[in-house]
Parts: sequence; structure tokens; C-alpha cells
Amino acid sequence: MPKWNERDRLAELEERRRKAAEDVEKARHALRGKYADLIRALPLERLAELDLREIVAQAIRAGGDAAITALKALPNAGDDAAAGPRRPTRPSRYKSPGSKATEEPQPSLGNATDPVTGP
Repeated sequence: MPKWNERDRLAELEERRRKAAEDVEKARHALRGKYADLIRALPLERLAELDLREIVAQAIRAGGDAAITALKALPNAGDDAAAGPRRPTRPSRYKSPGSKATEEPQPSLGNATDPVTGP
């Protein structure tokens, strides 16, 4: 086998890196497709889109085990949950009635720190 010069060696390494990057993208796409199939079987219509997005983003941020532990600690919604979609009560975005009402800043979707929507 002839000895490669540095240029040929570099070209071969670049080709290997390109193929490895393609393999990573294919594996990522396949895994996300598998997860999407799992999601399709769940009754997600009971959640608002932003709530679902936030739940998934926080679960990814916290890690699977921590997220599962935290969610299992919550009380069950009960049998009346099947009656239809309900929005959970959230803290008010406004100050108390005695003070000036100012809206809190809302995070923007799609920023680089969001693990679901990405950069």
C-alpha cells in the first residue's frame, strides 16, 4: 500500500468526518421519528400547544429520570379530566390590584437556549 501524502490523508479524514456527520443526522432523524410515533398515540388534544412544548422542553432540560420523578409526585387529575380540555390555573401576570398593572416579559420561542425549537 503506497504511503499517503498529507493532502490525501487530510482528504480521506474529511470524507470520513462527512460520512460520520451524515450517519449522526440519519440516526437523529430515525430516533425523532420513533418518538413522534409514540406521541401520536397520546391524547395530546387535552394540552395547549405551548403547554406541551414547555413540558417537553423542561423534561429535556431536567433529564428523563428527574422529570419522571417530579411528574409522578403530582396528584392525579381525577376522573373528571376526561370531560374535556381544561387550562390549568396559572399565576397572574399582573401585579396586585392595589399596584400598577404591568405585564411580565414573556420568553420568545425559538431562541438558542430552547432545546425543542433550537436556534
